[in-house]
Amino acid sequence: MTDVRAYDTTPEAQFGDYVALLKPRVMSLVVFTAFVGLWVAPVTVHPFVAFCSVLFIALGGGASGALNMWYDADIDAVMRRTQGRPIPAGRITGPEALAVGLALSGIAVLMLGLAANWFAAGFLAFTIFFYAVIYTIWLKRSTPQNIVIGGAAGAFPPMIGWACATGGISLESLLMFALIFFWTPPHFWALALFMKEDYHKAGVPMLTVTHGRAVTRRHIFAYTLVLAPFALWLGFTGIGGPIYLAVSVALNALFIAGGWRILRRTEEQATADGYRVEKSYFRLSLYYTFLHFAALLAQSVVGGW
Repeated sequence: MTDVRAYDTTPEAQFGDYVALLKPRVMSLVVFTAFVGLWVAPVTVHPFVAFCSVLFIALGGGASGALNMWYDADIDAVMRRTQGRPIPAGRITGPEALAVGLALSGIAVLMLGLAANWFAAGFLAFTIFFYAVIYTIWLKRSTPQNIVIGGAAGAFPPMIGWACATGGISLESLLMFALIFFWTPPHFWALALFMKEDYHKAGVPMLTVTHGRAVTRRHIFAYTLVLAPFALWLGFTGIGGPIYLAVSVALNALFIAGGWRILRRTEEQATADGYRVEKSYFRLSLYYTFLHFAALLAQSVVGGW
């Protein structure tokens, strides 16, 4: 009798595929900002409770990623930079990804409630819902403001970390939210400037697709101007200090200068040099948030104002 498995060319899922399903690069920023939010809070948290809290926030972030990949599998199959993801590559099925996402969501929320407090757990549940439903299912395919509103999901983790320690919300946690929230649009629009064709093929109404690159350039620069005051304001709160303020001033000066360079460029100039300035600005944006939160961490170690 012929073994039909010998003719099965479907790639078998490996452990790494399930890790990729959780979007580990995105999750690393979630983990770091949540940890900083918890660390700088004015409440001492037992190390084991802190470890468990960050672990379950990370698990919730991974669950969000799995649910996003489940719903966006059709888009991912079209876009060049996402075709290798586990679902479009055929290594994991859609139903499997959905099951993983839902299971991890339930575990993360329940365990965070038991480890820290139920306010933080409810906040995590809302964040997962916001990313998976509000952003992925509703906004992403319906409006060029998708990344503006949807960016809130990525800005919640430091607030959740703060809530794990304090059980609530404060000005400091709101400003940490604002820093990530207003950083997200220029970060993704810079990527969209040199990846426009991907979004166009996938039918995703990014600003570059619906309004063109010139409008996108103006929006990027405008958001750098809106972002800077919130980033600097954080330096004058109870968790700020001279170290953070110095880092923030330098980073925002670079970010505004980069946004200005993008604003002044024509498409002919960008095409001629392969979007070199836009790619450089995108790389800078990757460091922008990490270094701000690293500065908050360093400031908390040496003491603030």
